[in-house]
Amino acid sequence: MVQRYFAYGSNMNPERVRSRGLLVTHAEGAVLHGFALRFDKTSARHPGLGHANVVYAPGSVVEGVLYWLATPEEIHKMDPFESAPVNYSREVVEVHGVSGAITSWTYFANPAVRREGLLPPRSYLEHLLAGEAFLSPGYVQMLRALPCAEDR
Repeated sequence: MVQRYFAYGSNMNPERVRSRGLLVTHAEGAVLHGFALRFDKTSARHPGLGHANVVYAPGSVVEGVLYWLATPEEIHKMDPFESAPVNYSREVVEVHGVSGAITSWTYFANPAVRREGLLPPRSYLEHLLAGEAFLSPGYVQMLRALPCAEDR
């Protein structure tokens, strides 16, 4: 039974995960190979803004935070925050962390809520950057350089 959660979006912020009630025993950086980070999931509150999603992209990688959950049932606490299964589907993926290849849950935006050309609000991007301690310097630099909706 899967007992880990790979966060690549706003849940890279450990404080946000704690405030959502997820009981975590350990966190480490991890990489999802063959996918790319996009901000093409429409915000439920602000439809013109984008939230994080990962899309299949051979040769690409997405970095994130791998949370080791206290119990396998802990992941169910995240579903309401991700509006799963309506906005996101929760699926098992293989990520690579310090412990090697590890199976984990992650969320994929459903096609009905995806739109090209969206930008994240700066406040949302700050949640991703709150996971900086778990990310490579190059990935942090890429996140810092992303355009935000306020930059338009």
